[in-house]
Amino acid sequence: MKTILLPVDFSEKSEYLIDKVADFAKDIQAKIYLIHVAPLDIGFAIGDMGFRYFPEVEESELKEELLALKKFEERILNKNVECDHLLKQGDPSDIILSYAREINADYIAIGSHGRSGMYDLFIGSLTKAITRRAQRPVLVIPINEKNLSSKENSAIDD
Repeated sequence: MKTILLPVDFSEKSEYLIDKVADFAKDIQAKIYLIHVAPLDIGFAIGDMGFRYFPEVEESELKEELLALKKFEERILNKNVECDHLLKQGDPSDIILSYAREINADYIAIGSHGRSGMYDLFIGSLTKAITRRAQRPVLVIPINEKNLSSKENSAIDD
């Protein structure tokens, strides 16, 4: 069975990405491995006393992210596609590429919001980092308003 690693970030466009990758997985009879990489700084706050760590905030946030990840897994399973999920903390590109090797993924599927220029200069692009360093095929799925509005319009036409 083929395997697809699908990193998700819980943005408003993640459901679109999940649906596209689940359709592809169904076509090629693949299993999807969902992964979400949470930042290491969850639970840290800056205040008058400097940096402070609140473990209860970190624990609460990670529980919420795990629940959201499980909902995404259910969405995929409801499309009759096998799926597992993993939540980790750390550097997203390192963890995603390491997990791709661990599960011997046939593909890494990742969304691209189409940002470029100054945004990439200051923020960086996970998609760009993955495509540069990956040792397996990377499926880059464009996510933009045009794609989302055409999906809504096709649902209305059905």
